[in-house]
Amino acid sequence: MSATADSALRVVAIDDDEQHLKFIATALSRENVAVSTSVNPREGLELIRKEHPHLVLSDLMMPGMSGIELLEHVLEFDPGAEIVLLTGQYTTESAVEAIQKGAADYLTKPVDMERLQQRVESLLLELRKGQRCLQLEEELLENSQFAAMVGRSPAMLEVFHRIRRVAPHFRSVLVTGETGVGKELAAQALHRLSPVASGPFVTCNCSAVVETLAESELFGHVKGAFTGAVQDRIGVFEAANGGTILLDEVGELSLPLQAKLLRVLQNQEIQRVGSPAVRRVDIRVIAATHRDLQSMVKDGRFREDLFYRLSTVHIKLPSLAQRKEDLPLFERHFIRRFAEQYRKSVCGITRRAQALLARYSWPGNVRELENVFGSACMMTDSETIDVGDLPEYLRERQALELQQEDAFLTLEQMERAHTLRVLKSAGGNKVRAAELLGISRAKLYRILGESEACEGAVSSSTNPPGSVNSSK
Repeated sequence: MSATADSALRVVAIDDDEQHLKFIATALSRENVAVSTSVNPREGLELIRKEHPHLVLSDLMMPGMSGIELLEHVLEFDPGAEIVLLTGQYTTESAVEAIQKGAADYLTKPVDMERLQQRVESLLLELRKGQRCLQLEEELLENSQFAAMVGRSPAMLEVFHRIRRVAPHFRSVLVTGETGVGKELAAQALHRLSPVASGPFVTCNCSAVVETLAESELFGHVKGAFTGAVQDRIGVFEAANGGTILLDEVGELSLPLQAKLLRVLQNQEIQRVGSPAVRRVDIRVIAATHRDLQSMVKDGRFREDLFYRLSTVHIKLPSLAQRKEDLPLFERHFIRRFAEQYRKSVCGITRRAQALLARYSWPGNVRELENVFGSACMMTDSETIDVGDLPEYLRERQALELQQEDAFLTLEQMERAHTLRVLKSAGGNKVRAAELLGISRAKLYRILGESEACEGAVSSSTNPPGSVNSSK
């Protein structure tokens, strides 16, 4: 049946029993559910790779590939898929193995269609909630963008406020912050909101300018001024005439060049190398640096008068570590951008991947985060970025964190930590967790420090011996 990919719940059913597949497809068929089937598990796996279903129904015992093997393959590339295994021969061992491997449920044949339809209804509700959340996230992102900058943290809202106030009036601005925080984006925002927005915006990377050619690069030269000067050439200041120039990494300029830059800022005049003629320029200057210019002034490596001239207005951008509340916005922003760039259907990120990114210190700031999402969107085969899609150094960091967490725990603390991890892998179901750990429910509750009386009574009444709870 046909349904739009955005609104329909995608289901793939795999079973070597063709009649059973027809039964499932007929039972689940409705307007907002798209069911695809396959009698061959390997072909079914390719179907799953192609369609990225929300729900996979797979027989446990099939020729060529078991349901457990298919489960492992699917979760490798699509951790967001919910997989239910079906079997005609129930055993506690196989049920425990399925849940431990990541199955959402384990049902016996003939399948209880009422139970399966309830699961489908639950997934449809989750799908609608997810779509609404995605819509709200997109609206929040749109409302949290300023020029090409993203943020809603107090620190960034203050930056946006200063840029709005300064842009109509500035002649020189100093923008500081660590490498990768977006100083050039702030400079572009200042230019776009200024009265010379229709004029040129020229960037000069001062750290890349060769010392012997620096004056020529900035102010230009005339033919014959030095060996190799075969024709007149304008510098970046003339190129920015009538607009704005960004002097990126201004702290890398030599002291002699700083003196000449100060004269330009004071008089709005330049001289090409080799020419006595003075040329008037009308420019706004934005100086950016990751260095502490005040410390450089004290050390005699930066002119004090130039520092005060440049820092008439000072805008300091916070590091990403200082504005981690903006991480979800950046995640949505970069996923949308790279999904469109790579023409992939990536639309989200798992909670465990988000948690890993939130714990990281981000020494490379927003630029590093951008590179991480560019790589993750390229690598993932799923609609959802997971930990396995992130760069190796982040995955190694997670493993190290887990080791460090357990390094100095008491035996009692380690027992509880391990129990909580197993409970999480069992979807919070304590009956399953106790089975996986090979302990009684009474001991499980003692480890967790909870009372068994209430929940134990509920579990025993709803889960007869040998059955497996379907709750996650």
